[in-house]
Amino acid sequence: MKYDSSILIIKLLIIQYLSALCVAQDFDFFYFVQQWPGAYCDKKQSCCYPKTGKPAADFSIHGLWPNNKDGSWPSNCDPDSVFDRSELSEIMSSLQQDWPSLSCPSSNGFRFWSHEWEKHGTCSESEMDQREYFEAALKLKAKANLLKSLKASGIEPDDEFYTMDSIVEAIKEGAGHAPGIECNRDSAGNSQLYQVYMCVDTSGANFIDCPVFPRSKCGSRIQFPKF
Repeated sequence: MKYDSSILIIKLLIIQYLSALCVAQDFDFFYFVQQWPGAYCDKKQSCCYPKTGKPAADFSIHGLWPNNKDGSWPSNCDPDSVFDRSELSEIMSSLQQDWPSLSCPSSNGFRFWSHEWEKHGTCSESEMDQREYFEAALKLKAKANLLKSLKASGIEPDDEFYTMDSIVEAIKEGAGHAPGIECNRDSAGNSQLYQVYMCVDTSGANFIDCPVFPRSKCGSRIQFPKF
């Protein structure tokens, strides 16, 4: 009887493990999301610079998010896989530069990164571990180089307004694939360039054409605010 109980427990553990693994593998592509700090800080709730100081006037990483072609997405796939800052010690300075937190109160970024890993990163564990997940996002940012692509087309963060089409085409010219664009509105009601969504294959290494774009509430002309 004791033997049968042990076998049953082992089978249940195996089923639980396989179920968690299936959840982690259940996505079709990533959204790689970058945000413009000038738009983030121009929202009604404002922003707080990280403890390392004001970030550079460049797009920063928001996250690398597993998604599905039907528009759904997995989240919080592995509650046992907690954020471990010691895994990131060798890339900490890059994270502070390219993936800063602008939320209030001012922070060192650990809470932001922990949230991104536990909500989104754990759903990609079939492809990469925690260190590889954050490294992949850093590499994608360098590969996209959004600000360089926009400036090459004469689109500058100068508080001027640009057409949605010109922004999309400039990024497509630089990255090879059309992005999704998310806007916010400032206190004056202006539509501002806020976040850029690039689609990435499940390896987390290559940009692809987006199977589905996020919903957009941008106007036909979009302000690129200073920072």
